[in-house]
Order: sequence, then structure tokens, then C-alpha cells
Amino acid sequence: MEIPEKVFRALIKPGAGRSEILGFDAERKAYRIAIKAPAHDNKANKELIRFLAKALGRRVAIKSGFSSREKLIETFINE
Repeated sequence: MEIPEKVFRALIKPGAGRSEILGFDAERKAYRIAIKAPAHDNKANKELIRFLAKALGRRVAIKSGFSSREKLIETFINE
């Protein structure tokens, strides 16, 4: 699944069987993303950044929601 927005909301499900973009939640206006890494010791955040950068082909940063399952993600064009 492609995410065209430069900044978007994401609902994270840590500890999943595999990392994948599950789809778009129109009601919450956010992408649902499963992450294989557990939610402790910042592992899920690190895995989320790695996973999205590879999946989208862009640099990725978490703008807000570091300790929440709901995050604001910003992407940057790779230079």
C-alpha cells in the first residue's frame, strides 16, 4: 500500500506477527500499521521508522506520539 501524504497519522499495533501497513481507517483518518517489534525500550518506534522508510522509499520521522500508539509521521524525499 502506498501512502502519498507527506505528513500522516498512524495507529500502531506493536508486537504483531509481521510488520505491514494494514490499511486506512477513514473514521480516525489514520493508517493502521502493524509492527513486529514490542512496544518497550523504544523498539517499536525504531522498527516503525525502519519499516516505513523501506516500504515508502523515503526518510521517515515521528513528529509526535513517541509513547502513544497514535503517532504523527512525517516523510522526506531521499536526497
